[in-house]
Amino acid sequence: MEKSFNTRSMIFTLYGDYISQYGNVIWIGSLITLLKEFGHNEQSVRAAVSRMNKQGWLTSEKKGNKSYYYLTDQGKSRMKEAARRIYNTEPPSWDGKWRLLMYSIPETKRHLRDELRKELVWSGFGLLSNSCWITPNPLEKEAQSLVKKYEISEFVNFFQAKYEGFATNKELINQCWDLTEVNERYSNFIKTYSQKYIIDKNKLEKGNMTDGSCFVERTLLVHEYRKFLFVDPSLPQELLPEDWLGDSAAFLFKDYYELLKEPATRFFESTFESGGMTYNI
Repeated sequence: MEKSFNTRSMIFTLYGDYISQYGNVIWIGSLITLLKEFGHNEQSVRAAVSRMNKQGWLTSEKKGNKSYYYLTDQGKSRMKEAARRIYNTEPPSWDGKWRLLMYSIPETKRHLRDELRKELVWSGFGLLSNSCWITPNPLEKEAQSLVKKYEISEFVNFFQAKYEGFATNKELINQCWDLTEVNERYSNFIKTYSQKYIIDKNKLEKGNMTDGSCFVERTLLVHEYRKFLFVDPSLPQELLPEDWLGDSAAFLFKDYYELLKEPATRFFESTFESGGMTYNI
Protein backbone atom coordinates (compact mmCIF):
# COMPACT_ATOMS: atom_id res chain seq x y z
CA MET A 1 0.00 0.00 0.00
CA GLU A 2 1.36 3.45 -0.86
CA LYS A 3 2.11 5.79 1.99
CA SER A 4 -0.50 8.53 1.77
CA PHE A 5 -0.73 9.62 5.39
CA ASN A 6 1.68 11.54 7.58
CA THR A 7 3.52 9.07 9.85
CA ARG A 8 3.22 11.16 13.00
CA SER A 9 -0.49 11.67 12.42
CA MET A 10 -1.00 7.93 11.90
CA ILE A 11 0.80 7.20 15.18
CA PHE A 12 -1.61 9.55 16.97
CA THR A 13 -4.50 7.63 15.41
CA LEU A 14 -3.11 4.26 16.56
CA TYR A 15 -2.55 5.50 20.09
CA GLY A 16 -6.02 7.02 20.24
CA ASP A 17 -7.92 4.08 18.78
CA TYR A 18 -5.90 1.09 19.96
CA ILE A 19 -2.83 1.56 22.15
CA SER A 20 -4.61 3.77 24.71
CA GLN A 21 -6.88 0.79 25.42
CA TYR A 22 -3.88 -1.40 26.24
CA GLY A 23 -2.03 0.53 28.91
CA ASN A 24 -0.86 3.35 26.56
CA VAL A 25 2.42 1.53 25.84
CA ILE A 26 3.77 -0.39 22.85
CA TRP A 27 7.06 -1.92 21.71
CA ILE A 28 8.56 0.09 18.86
CA GLY A 29 8.82 -3.13 16.81
CA SER A 30 5.06 -3.65 17.04
CA LEU A 31 4.45 -0.05 16.05
CA ILE A 32 6.72 -0.42 13.02
CA THR A 33 4.93 -3.63 11.97
CA LEU A 34 1.49 -2.02 12.29
CA LEU A 35 2.48 1.07 10.33
CA LYS A 36 3.94 -1.03 7.51
CA GLU A 37 0.29 -1.85 6.71
CA PHE A 38 -0.03 1.80 5.62
CA GLY A 39 3.25 2.05 3.69
CA HIS A 40 5.43 3.58 6.42
CA ASN A 41 8.97 2.23 6.76
CA GLU A 42 11.02 1.74 9.92
CA GLN A 43 13.05 4.91 9.42
CA SER A 44 9.98 7.16 9.11
CA VAL A 45 8.36 5.57 12.19
CA ARG A 46 11.47 5.99 14.34
CA ALA A 47 11.87 9.61 13.18
CA ALA A 48 8.20 10.40 13.94
CA VAL A 49 8.39 8.76 17.38
CA SER A 50 11.53 10.76 18.15
CA ARG A 51 9.76 14.01 17.24
CA MET A 52 6.75 13.10 19.36
CA ASN A 53 9.10 12.36 22.24
CA LYS A 54 10.73 15.79 21.94
CA GLN A 55 7.31 17.45 21.69
CA GLY A 56 6.21 15.88 24.97
CA TRP A 57 3.59 13.46 23.60
CA LEU A 58 5.53 10.24 24.17
CA THR A 59 8.21 8.98 26.50
CA SER A 60 10.24 5.77 26.33
CA GLU A 61 11.50 2.98 28.53
CA LYS A 62 14.12 0.34 27.77
CA LYS A 63 13.46 -3.29 28.65
CA GLY A 64 16.45 -5.42 27.72
CA ASN A 65 17.33 -4.43 24.18
CA LYS A 66 13.80 -3.29 23.35
CA SER A 67 12.34 0.22 23.52
CA TYR A 68 8.74 0.79 24.59
CA TYR A 69 6.89 4.06 24.03
CA TYR A 70 3.98 5.28 26.11
CA LEU A 71 1.88 8.41 26.29
CA THR A 72 2.90 11.20 28.66
CA ASP A 73 0.24 12.90 30.79
CA GLN A 74 -0.03 15.49 28.01
CA GLY A 75 -0.54 12.72 25.48
CA LYS A 76 -3.13 10.92 27.62
CA SER A 77 -5.06 14.15 28.07
CA ARG A 78 -5.10 14.81 24.32
CA MET A 79 -6.22 11.24 23.52
CA LYS A 80 -8.96 11.40 26.16
CA GLU A 81 -10.32 14.67 24.79
CA ALA A 82 -10.12 13.41 21.19
CA ALA A 83 -11.96 10.19 22.09
CA ARG A 84 -14.70 12.13 23.87
CA ARG A 85 -15.32 14.21 20.76
CA ILE A 86 -14.89 11.44 18.17
CA TYR A 87 -17.15 8.84 19.78
CA ASN A 88 -19.85 11.18 21.06
CA THR A 89 -22.67 11.22 18.48
CA GLU A 90 -24.83 13.76 20.34
CA PRO A 91 -24.15 17.53 20.08
CA PRO A 92 -23.61 19.22 23.46
CA SER A 93 -26.41 21.26 25.05
CA TRP A 94 -25.92 25.00 25.53
CA ASP A 95 -26.20 27.02 28.72
CA GLY A 96 -26.59 30.29 26.77
CA LYS A 97 -23.17 31.60 27.80
CA TRP A 98 -20.09 32.45 25.79
CA ARG A 99 -16.51 31.95 26.92
CA LEU A 100 -13.98 34.55 25.82
CA LEU A 101 -10.23 34.14 25.90
CA MET A 102 -8.11 37.19 25.11
CA TYR A 103 -4.37 37.51 25.12
CA SER A 104 -1.60 40.01 24.53
CA ILE A 105 1.52 37.93 24.11
CA PRO A 106 4.71 39.93 23.42
CA GLU A 107 6.61 39.56 20.16
CA THR A 108 9.50 37.92 22.02
CA LYS A 109 7.17 34.99 22.71
CA ARG A 110 5.73 34.82 19.22
CA HIS A 111 6.36 31.05 18.96
CA LEU A 112 4.07 30.53 21.98
CA ARG A 113 1.39 32.67 20.36
CA ASP A 114 1.48 30.55 17.21
CA GLU A 115 1.27 27.31 19.21
CA LEU A 116 -1.58 28.69 21.31
CA ARG A 117 -3.59 29.55 18.18
CA LYS A 118 -3.32 25.96 16.94
CA GLU A 119 -4.35 24.58 20.32
CA LEU A 120 -7.34 26.93 20.57
CA VAL A 121 -8.60 25.91 17.13
CA TRP A 122 -8.24 22.23 18.04
CA SER A 123 -10.12 22.74 21.32
CA GLY A 124 -13.04 24.40 19.52
CA PHE A 125 -12.45 28.13 19.98
CA GLY A 126 -13.19 30.53 17.12
CA LEU A 127 -11.43 33.79 16.34
CA LEU A 128 -13.86 36.69 16.76
CA SER A 129 -11.32 39.48 16.41
CA ASN A 130 -7.58 39.95 16.81
CA SER A 131 -6.43 37.91 19.85
CA CYS A 132 -10.05 37.39 20.99
CA TRP A 133 -11.28 33.79 20.89
CA ILE A 134 -14.77 32.61 21.80
CA THR A 135 -16.71 29.39 22.31
CA PRO A 136 -20.24 28.53 23.49
CA ASN A 137 -18.91 25.33 25.09
CA PRO A 138 -17.69 25.04 28.72
CA LEU A 139 -13.98 24.88 27.91
CA GLU A 140 -12.75 26.46 31.14
CA LYS A 141 -10.54 23.48 32.03
CA GLU A 142 -9.07 23.37 28.53
CA ALA A 143 -8.26 27.10 28.72
CA GLN A 144 -6.64 26.73 32.14
CA SER A 145 -4.61 23.79 30.90
CA LEU A 146 -3.30 25.76 27.90
CA VAL A 147 -2.37 28.77 30.02
CA LYS A 148 -0.52 26.50 32.44
CA LYS A 149 1.18 24.53 29.66
CA TYR A 150 2.60 27.63 27.98
CA GLU A 151 3.12 29.60 31.24
CA ILE A 152 1.31 32.68 29.91
CA SER A 153 -1.10 33.56 32.74
CA GLU A 154 0.19 37.14 32.87
CA PHE A 155 -0.77 37.66 29.22
CA VAL A 156 -4.23 36.05 29.18
CA ASN A 157 -7.75 37.01 30.35
CA PHE A 158 -10.72 34.66 30.38
CA PHE A 159 -14.41 35.59 30.72
CA GLN A 160 -17.91 34.13 30.73
CA ALA A 161 -20.48 36.38 29.08
CA LYS A 162 -23.93 36.66 27.56
CA TYR A 163 -24.08 38.09 24.07
CA GLU A 164 -26.17 41.27 23.90
CA GLY A 165 -24.85 42.70 20.67
CA PHE A 166 -26.65 43.63 17.46
CA ALA A 167 -26.70 40.28 15.68
CA THR A 168 -28.08 36.85 16.52
CA ASN A 169 -26.02 34.12 18.17
CA LYS A 170 -26.00 32.20 14.88
CA GLU A 171 -24.69 35.26 13.05
CA LEU A 172 -21.97 35.49 15.68
CA ILE A 173 -21.11 31.86 14.93
CA ASN A 174 -20.74 32.67 11.23
CA GLN A 175 -18.19 35.36 12.06
CA CYS A 176 -15.95 32.80 13.75
CA TRP A 177 -16.42 29.57 11.78
CA ASP A 178 -17.09 28.63 8.16
CA LEU A 179 -19.74 26.00 8.84
CA THR A 180 -20.64 25.81 5.15
CA GLU A 181 -17.18 24.49 4.36
CA VAL A 182 -17.30 22.07 7.31
CA ASN A 183 -20.70 20.83 6.12
CA GLU A 184 -19.29 20.22 2.63
CA ARG A 185 -16.53 18.11 4.18
CA TYR A 186 -19.14 16.09 6.06
CA SER A 187 -21.07 15.63 2.82
CA ASN A 188 -17.96 14.27 1.07
CA PHE A 189 -17.24 11.98 4.03
CA ILE A 190 -20.78 10.58 3.91
CA LYS A 191 -20.65 9.99 0.14
CA THR A 192 -17.32 8.18 0.34
CA TYR A 193 -17.83 6.11 3.46
CA SER A 194 -21.47 5.13 2.96
CA GLN A 195 -20.34 3.34 -0.23
CA LYS A 196 -17.32 1.79 1.48
CA TYR A 197 -19.54 0.66 4.37
CA ILE A 198 -21.86 -1.27 2.04
CA ILE A 199 -18.95 -2.86 0.16
CA ASP A 200 -17.15 -3.98 3.34
CA LYS A 201 -20.36 -5.22 4.94
CA ASN A 202 -20.98 -7.46 1.92
CA LYS A 203 -17.37 -8.70 2.01
CA LEU A 204 -17.61 -9.58 5.70
CA GLU A 205 -20.94 -11.38 5.24
CA LYS A 206 -19.36 -13.51 2.50
CA GLY A 207 -16.15 -14.09 4.48
CA ASN A 208 -14.06 -12.23 1.90
CA MET A 209 -12.35 -9.72 4.20
CA THR A 210 -9.30 -10.55 6.33
CA ASP A 211 -8.64 -9.28 9.85
CA GLY A 212 -5.70 -7.30 8.48
CA SER A 213 -7.92 -5.59 5.90
CA CYS A 214 -10.43 -4.73 8.63
CA PHE A 215 -7.61 -3.24 10.73
CA VAL A 216 -6.46 -1.07 7.84
CA GLU A 217 -9.97 0.11 6.91
CA ARG A 218 -10.99 0.84 10.51
CA THR A 219 -7.77 2.76 11.17
CA LEU A 220 -8.17 4.81 7.99
CA LEU A 221 -11.81 5.47 8.89
CA VAL A 222 -10.82 6.85 12.29
CA HIS A 223 -7.89 8.72 10.78
CA GLU A 224 -10.15 10.46 8.26
CA TYR A 225 -12.91 11.19 10.78
CA ARG A 226 -10.37 12.53 13.28
CA LYS A 227 -9.61 15.38 10.88
CA PHE A 228 -12.95 16.95 11.82
CA LEU A 229 -11.50 17.70 15.26
CA PHE A 230 -9.45 20.43 13.55
CA VAL A 231 -12.36 22.08 11.71
CA ASP A 232 -15.58 21.28 13.60
CA PRO A 233 -15.88 23.20 16.91
CA SER A 234 -18.57 20.77 18.18
CA LEU A 235 -21.19 23.48 18.59
CA PRO A 236 -24.44 23.00 20.54
CA GLN A 237 -27.49 21.92 18.56
CA GLU A 238 -29.16 25.33 19.04
CA LEU A 239 -26.36 27.07 17.13
CA LEU A 240 -26.05 24.70 14.18
CA PRO A 241 -27.60 25.28 10.73
CA GLU A 242 -30.77 23.33 9.89
CA ASP A 243 -29.06 21.33 7.12
CA TRP A 244 -26.15 20.28 9.37
CA LEU A 245 -24.66 16.93 8.33
CA GLY A 246 -22.39 16.36 11.31
CA ASP A 247 -24.92 14.12 13.06
CA SER A 248 -25.41 11.91 9.99
CA ALA A 249 -21.64 11.59 9.57
CA ALA A 250 -21.28 10.66 13.24
CA PHE A 251 -23.85 7.85 13.01
CA LEU A 252 -22.29 6.53 9.80
CA PHE A 253 -18.88 6.55 11.47
CA LYS A 254 -20.24 4.69 14.50
CA ASP A 255 -21.95 1.99 12.38
CA TYR A 256 -18.91 1.46 10.15
CA TYR A 257 -16.58 1.41 13.16
CA GLU A 258 -18.67 -1.25 14.92
CA LEU A 259 -18.78 -3.34 11.74
CA LEU A 260 -14.97 -3.54 11.63
CA LYS A 261 -14.24 -3.48 15.36
CA GLU A 262 -13.94 -7.17 16.23
CA PRO A 263 -11.73 -8.41 13.34
CA ALA A 264 -9.62 -5.23 13.43
CA THR A 265 -8.98 -5.69 17.16
CA ARG A 266 -8.00 -9.33 16.59
CA PHE A 267 -5.36 -8.24 14.09
CA PHE A 268 -4.02 -5.54 16.39
CA GLU A 269 -3.74 -7.96 19.30
CA SER A 270 -1.86 -10.47 17.14
CA THR A 271 0.86 -7.85 16.52
CA PHE A 272 0.79 -5.84 19.73
CA GLU A 273 3.47 -6.19 22.41
CA SER A 274 3.41 -4.13 25.60
CA GLY A 275 6.45 -5.54 27.34
CA GLY A 276 4.42 -7.37 29.94
CA MET A 277 2.83 -4.22 31.35
CA THR A 278 -0.68 -4.42 32.73
CA TYR A 279 -3.45 -3.77 30.20
CA ASN A 280 -5.81 -0.92 30.92
CA ILE A 281 -9.01 -2.13 29.26
